[in-house]
Amino acid sequence: MAPTPEVVTAALATVNDPEIRRPITDLDMVKSVDISPDGVVRVGVYLTVAGCPMRDTITRDVTAAVSKLDGVTRVHVDLDVMSTEQRKTLQTKLRGNRGPEKEIPFSKPGSLTRVFAVASGKGGVGKSSVTVNLAAAMATSGLKVGVLDADIYGHSVPRMLGVSERPTKVEDMIMPPVAHDIKVISVGMFKPPGNSPVVWRGPMLDRALHQFLADVYWGDLDVLLMDLPPGTGDIAISVAQRMPGAEILIVTTPQQAAAEVAERAGSIATQTHQQIAGVIENMAWLPCPHCDERIAVFGEGGGQSVADGLTRALGARVPLLGQVPIDLRLREGGDNGKPLVLTDPDSPAATELRRIAEGLGRKSSSLKGLQLGLSPAGR
Repeated sequence: MAPTPEVVTAALATVNDPEIRRPITDLDMVKSVDISPDGVVRVGVYLTVAGCPMRDTITRDVTAAVSKLDGVTRVHVDLDVMSTEQRKTLQTKLRGNRGPEKEIPFSKPGSLTRVFAVASGKGGVGKSSVTVNLAAAMATSGLKVGVLDADIYGHSVPRMLGVSERPTKVEDMIMPPVAHDIKVISVGMFKPPGNSPVVWRGPMLDRALHQFLADVYWGDLDVLLMDLPPGTGDIAISVAQRMPGAEILIVTTPQQAAAEVAERAGSIATQTHQQIAGVIENMAWLPCPHCDERIAVFGEGGGQSVADGLTRALGARVPLLGQVPIDLRLREGGDNGKPLVLTDPDSPAATELRRIAEGLGRKSSSLKGLQLGLSPAGR
């Protein structure tokens, strides 16, 4: 006996839109369900935009979900495109029926998303590698994670996470691509093909950051990691102004020259009144291939020096969160779009990164900034 429309609809409710990560039934993407007596099921599905890059994935997932039902002999998926009015309705639904205002959800008092601004004093310390591996480790642990590549000039996160597709636009909302269960956005996704540079000045950088925070549909994230450019330039200032609740995560190498610059980068918190989550020392040591010794290629003590200096400057303890050893596979994973914590989770570098991620990913017990909904009692 052929299944009923209710049974088919229930099966379709298990199919998530690959970009929005919500059931297609909740998003009003199911156009029609037609069932013939011989068990042939024809499902009409609305795509958010013409040329949707996820059309093949949606077709495959719908076919797989309906094919499992008893009595189904064949599944046909007919794709259509939402009208302008339907897209506006979807946009309103995704924004929580609050209308099309351009607000940054993470800066609202009720936000439960922890935001980490990953910073460094200078380039070449592995800040982006640390960012993507922390994100991948957190996602593996079950957290909902997003990465914003705010390093406008030196964007590298798409390559490191293996993202090649462009974001999809629904009206004026941007659906970020997903890689390794991580939502990702970067200016590199909007450039013409090729390796052309981004030549922007301060106001354009600030506008781009605001668009990435307000126009992108991030959904309900547990953690957002922002990969900042080195130093204390326009982007770092814009983050402090637009996201004052973001916690700064400093990445340095053991080398004293790098540590001194990293400490200056972290000292921006004395002026912006942001919290520093801690310091990560990358390239801390190299395992000797012939013995059990650790080779201090870039010296020793830089990470602890930064943590101690920032503790003195801020008057509050800034911890050294961990020391990540040198591992060629960490670099290779970045080039291949496969984070080390996923490909070789038991390696020394991956183990340390996963340990750091576990500590950062824990829910904050602080009530700072949260609206408790309390009112004074009457006498």
